[in-house]
Amino acid sequence: MKVILCEDVENLGSMGATVKVADGYARNYLIPRKLAVGADSATAKQIEHELAIIKRREEKRRAELAKFAKQIDGVTTEFQMRAGEEDKLFGSVTNAMIAEKLQEMGHAVDRKSIHLDEPIKSLGIFTVPVKLGSGIEAQVKVWVSKLVEETAPEGTE
Repeated sequence: MKVILCEDVENLGSMGATVKVADGYARNYLIPRKLAVGADSATAKQIEHELAIIKRREEKRRAELAKFAKQIDGVTTEFQMRAGEEDKLFGSVTNAMIAEKLQEMGHAVDRKSIHLDEPIKSLGIFTVPVKLGSGIEAQVKVWVSKLVEETAPEGTE
């Protein structure tokens, strides 16, 4: 079945492209999710009109994401963790922890959009990319410092 893509579909094509896919894939996945429209089902003018509407919606979404990226770009989150010798952490700082800290700061970010190659397991300052979609990315600084534990003064026991 020939379809015209309404959005970029990974491993298939970009918006506006006419591609041939299996009938079931088009009927059960692409068309219900409004990722594509049937190339034979409508006239070319209707399809062009729909694509123009979709492109405007996508441009608006990209503008909103770019504005949000400017807000969180350069934001610094701080974690105080217990650390042992050679500044190795007991545990690690994960993308879920970073997302939670950003949420506390008033920036709603999904943990899946925070891309850590591996959890942070040492003290220091790290720059972590936050991929918001549509090729828009922001950088968040993560500062991991040693937790200062209070000890009871000597002779008070």
